[in-house]
Amino acid sequence: MAWKKSIPKKGIPRTIGIGNQDFETIRSRGDFYIDKTDFIREWWESRDSVTLISRPRHFGKTLNMSMMEKFFSLRYEGRGELFEGLSIWQHEEYRALQGSYPVLFLSFAVVKENTFAQARQSLCRVIEEQYNKHDYLLEGDLLNEKEKEFYQEVTAKMADNTAAASLRSLSDFLRRYHGKNVIILLDEYDTPMQEAYVNDYWEEMVAFIRSLFNATFKTNPYLDRALMTGITRVSKESVFSDLNNLQVVTTTSPKYTGCFGFTEEEVFAALDEFGMSDKRQQVKDWYDGFTFGQKKDIYNPWSIINFLKEGRVGAYWANTSSNSLVGKLLREGSPDVKTTFERLLQGESIRIEIDEQIVYHQLSGEKNAVWSLLLASGYLKVKSFHSYTTEYGEWKEEYELALTNFEVRVMFRKMVRGWFDPAVYNYNNFIKALLLGDIRAMNTYMNKVALEMFSCFDSGTKPSEKEPERFYNRIEETILLSKFYHGFVLGLMVELADKYVITSNRESGFGRYDVVLEPRALPEGSASDAERTADAKSMDAVIIEFKVQDDDEKDLSDTVRNALAQIAEMEYQANLIAKGIPESRIRKYGFAFCGKKVLIGGSASFQAQ
Repeated sequence: MAWKKSIPKKGIPRTIGIGNQDFETIRSRGDFYIDKTDFIREWWESRDSVTLISRPRHFGKTLNMSMMEKFFSLRYEGRGELFEGLSIWQHEEYRALQGSYPVLFLSFAVVKENTFAQARQSLCRVIEEQYNKHDYLLEGDLLNEKEKEFYQEVTAKMADNTAAASLRSLSDFLRRYHGKNVIILLDEYDTPMQEAYVNDYWEEMVAFIRSLFNATFKTNPYLDRALMTGITRVSKESVFSDLNNLQVVTTTSPKYTGCFGFTEEEVFAALDEFGMSDKRQQVKDWYDGFTFGQKKDIYNPWSIINFLKEGRVGAYWANTSSNSLVGKLLREGSPDVKTTFERLLQGESIRIEIDEQIVYHQLSGEKNAVWSLLLASGYLKVKSFHSYTTEYGEWKEEYELALTNFEVRVMFRKMVRGWFDPAVYNYNNFIKALLLGDIRAMNTYMNKVALEMFSCFDSGTKPSEKEPERFYNRIEETILLSKFYHGFVLGLMVELADKYVITSNRESGFGRYDVVLEPRALPEGSASDAERTADAKSMDAVIIEFKVQDDDEKDLSDTVRNALAQIAEMEYQANLIAKGIPESRIRKYGFAFCGKKVLIGGSASFQAQ
């Protein structure tokens, strides 16, 4: 293939090939590429035996691994032209290093199966492909007969002990043939484990991966060094329990901060190249926000290259995955998880302790595990870090986290809308009735919504069968209501966020209200100041209290009255009044539940009865 330097002609931007993750192809064609080759120098000079780097998806991990293969692999000896004009080629000592090592480059990205048997076979096939690429080792007398027999046993259906030893043995064979220890590159190492968690074969997968990793990275004397990439840092107890030579680099680590993702300088230079300098602020508003170590203003490459190609903003990065694990954890999470998510969706930040080791079997039980996963996945960013000693002498480390950027917020709003797909027609009609204050229609549509949606927000939590039946039902109803309530609030946030500030479970007066909708002025630029102020003043504020029917409440109407009485007695309207909203413009509703039946009443209507 004819070589073309990846330097744009004056006034002509380079071609962007979406989805191309092969370094050789991009460089040979002269396609758009942002130089990340200094990563080679940084990694080599670290001298770490085994390096694990976790970064969000579509942050250049695979392209960087391809770059590493083309730089180090003997198969690319004499291909220095691929690196001409790039940062690494300015160093004479690295020119001599190019194409000088046997390299095994594997990717677990394809291992996305529903069962362990299928996933195991996919993993073994990835290893078999490496053996097929090096079948020249079978020629001559390099291997004895037993070793050649072992070589032939490495197939997609090989035994566990053969699979565990496969990469170590191949490293041995390559060491003998080339006279140098091997570099192993493993991309998306954690994909099989994420799929195993989602599809309930976690224990089997962990046992298989642990044996493979132990032989490949721990007890492998033929390994020069290894590099692994993934989205998460899977806990050491899960798959790395025997690896004491592992250097882990997470999103909060100070190493390799500029090697994955685009810096703001790189993004703005690209916009200049494509004649889009006037789009800088728009691109920053949508895509800025990622932070690695102390380096801020990092952009995800996928969104930027799609924007450069399409010329318009969109949720490119957020729409490249089903986000099934994230959605499952948020939808089925505890009330605390949903309350925290509501705050994030409103643009607030949270302060929590996080453990960057992802313990998958704790994700549904450990309250902060979900936020650790969201941080590793790029959906949250670190705004600040705080460490201190408590009054009891305990050392604490807290991170202030927020949604990464507008693109992520758009993704989550779309996700919440998806939760309401079974009831979207009735939910939208309920919203219209709420805005109009039409209690009859609110009751009609909310009963339909509740019937369709309770199962969606039920995580399957069941109280003890030893509880008395009525108490059992009360606990079950309370759990279901809590999950539905928070899903309902998130739905309000998605549909009404442009008109109202929506808060839940906050202090006001003498207690904590369930839901408050506070009118907000229209955004600047959408109308004159006078029109925006008038619009806000024409809208009523809304207070909603949820209650499950109690034993001493004969009818649901009694439950509604008690909910409305609680609003009045606890003076939940106090904060709204303090902000200048007259009480005459504050509507109050009680939502009473018995099973999946709902009754809604408003303060005015119940006072009139």
